[in-house]
Amino acid sequence: MTARMVCAGMSGGRGATTAFRDVDVTIGAGEILALLGPNGAGKTTLLMTIAGLLPAQSGTVTIDGNPVKTGRPGVANRAGIVLVPDNRCLFTSLTVEENLKAAQRRTGPTPRDMLEIFPSLDKRWGIRAGALSGGEQQMLVVARALIQEPRVLLLDELSMGLAPLVVEALFIAVRRIADERSTAVVLVEQHVGLALEVADRAAILNRGTIVLEGSADELAAQPDAMERAYFGVEPTEDPPR
Repeated sequence: MTARMVCAGMSGGRGATTAFRDVDVTIGAGEILALLGPNGAGKTTLLMTIAGLLPAQSGTVTIDGNPVKTGRPGVANRAGIVLVPDNRCLFTSLTVEENLKAAQRRTGPTPRDMLEIFPSLDKRWGIRAGALSGGEQQMLVVARALIQEPRVLLLDELSMGLAPLVVEALFIAVRRIADERSTAVVLVEQHVGLALEVADRAAILNRGTIVLEGSADELAAQPDAMERAYFGVEPTEDPPR
């Protein structure tokens, strides 16, 4: 496996609070890593640190062997790291096309190219994002990330608040993105079964530490071990998100 992203010895949090510590993550081009764990485990904070929105307290991030300075979102984005946050962050007064144009780079895919992955957005092309359904908004958010040609795509709670059929379609699209574009994907997800079906590997983060990892098939075959990893350690009071 060719390493697309390597996080080595990473610790981080918000202010003086440490949300995760000594995390090592390696993910290859075209690989999907499901990052699982209970609420408050530090998953979102880890994604935000990788994306440069928060500085790391220690450790390093490299993309294709090149170090990426933490705490610098523009640097991380230029290195090919793109985060899809759990709150979508669309420009609700802009249309689907305008949202995509806002994220489009000077060279590379056009907004219409995104219809290859999300053809159902075509009929909503001139509709304001605020008028879209939750599923359509999530498709638009992923398309807006995809138009930036990410080397590493970070997806935080992709299925939140969506109907099962919509979630299934989104996960199929994520698998296509990894397979056809060689994008490395880190998928933070509470629907464990669905995440393990689409992922190549999985890791469980609990109280800021990776406590179990392996291939998605291996972890799916160990439900007892996964349950212990999720719930075997009592969470701290008011844990960081």
